[in-house]
Amino acid sequence: MKTSRYTKVAVIIMVVLFVAISVISCSTHVHNSNNNGNQKIPPGQAKKMSGSKSAKAYAPGQQKKK
Repeated sequence: MKTSRYTKVAVIIMVVLFVAISVISCSTHVHNSNNNGNQKIPPGQAKKMSGSKSAKAYAPGQQKKK
């Protein structure tokens, strides 16, 4: 069976396009787990990190209003 030159070129182009689209469509998602002030930590955790004896200074309800 004899195939024409155009058929071979068309098959090669289709394979290259398939591979290119497959590679381009791959995506990754990156999640950052930094706590740069975006999330507040509980008062008890702040107390443990600072080493103080009371969590009162870190609880927002226990702060004096100015």
